[in-house]
Amino acid sequence: MKPTSSGPAARTLAASLREERETMKVGLRALADELGILPQLLSAWEKGHRLPSVEDVSAILALLGIRGEKRDRIRTLARHAREPNWLASSNADISHALTALLAFESTATKITAWSPLLIPGLLQTPDYIRSIMEASSVAVEEADKRLQTRLKRQRVLTRRDPVVFRALVGEWALRETVGTPEIMSDQIDHLLEISQRTNVSVRVVPSGIGYHIGLLGPFEIYEFPGTPPITFVEHVHSSAFLHEETQTHAHQRVVKMLGEQALSEAASRELLEEVAH
Repeated sequence: MKPTSSGPAARTLAASLREERETMKVGLRALADELGILPQLLSAWEKGHRLPSVEDVSAILALLGIRGEKRDRIRTLARHAREPNWLASSNADISHALTALLAFESTATKITAWSPLLIPGLLQTPDYIRSIMEASSVAVEEADKRLQTRLKRQRVLTRRDPVVFRALVGEWALRETVGTPEIMSDQIDHLLEISQRTNVSVRVVPSGIGYHIGLLGPFEIYEFPGTPPITFVEHVHSSAFLHEETQTHAHQRVVKMLGEQALSEAASRELLEEVAH
């Protein structure tokens, strides 16, 4: 059964409902009994195969004891679940944006990332991640939590049925020192190692080629079986999840253009080896 809506808010709502139930350690059948519905219907809501009403979502949250800001955010997701795009633009949205990314990464068959200034998140080493957290003044406890989450997300590249990951990386991301020279050397070595996997492609877009539209910023495209792609665009304190066909096609055109500018995989490996030394 395909999702009723394949949009980002609908997918995130489904993942959030499942996540909150599992966090509260409530069984699916037990919660369905409390709601007076069939377990199959609740399962369909949690998988995104059907969309619950705002009233149904409110009932679920009340039974799970979810209140305050978290309840309001999930109710907002329910109200906008049928809309094609979703903007996560406040601190209250951060955890739900992360829930969305986890859901998209775990269900996508292919991910394409354009990262002009940093190593893509799914390819970052622990020390590289820590260096970013430290430079961002993230508290140690929160940094450790984010690090573990990031490493967990990276498992989609090495699981039994791994996602196909295509990384287009700006040369500046390789030459800018994040942390220490040793950390960057280890990071480049990791890129060389993981790019040997058949499901991972790393290509470098060289600097010095003049202006191109990719310089406007990074993004990721998630492709799913049977449903249209979702594009993720991240900024300092906001994230946009785009699902409209015109939006997706525009970003796919940028990927095509970057692919024409990028070095081949073999030439990219040569550049990585040069930078590593």
